[in-house]
Amino acid sequence: MMCAERMQRMIQAIVLGLILGLAGSEMFAAAFIVTVSMMVILFIAGITGFCPGLIILKNIFPPCDEMKTTKDND
Repeated sequence: MMCAERMQRMIQAIVLGLILGLAGSEMFAAAFIVTVSMMVILFIAGITGFCPGLIILKNIFPPCDEMKTTKDND
């Protein structure tokens, strides 16, 4: 089963791949906007520890630390 933090990293990888695709298809403005917005979100998450995407994903998937303790108890 996937946990929230791993799912967030996979989504970030997908977004970066889409940015590369946009840049390759000569949609440089859209690629630039998506890149800057992702940088701002990651910078805010790094400074404050608040990540809205992770909060949403934790409502759908269990946190990774919760899964680790569940595996340890089994």
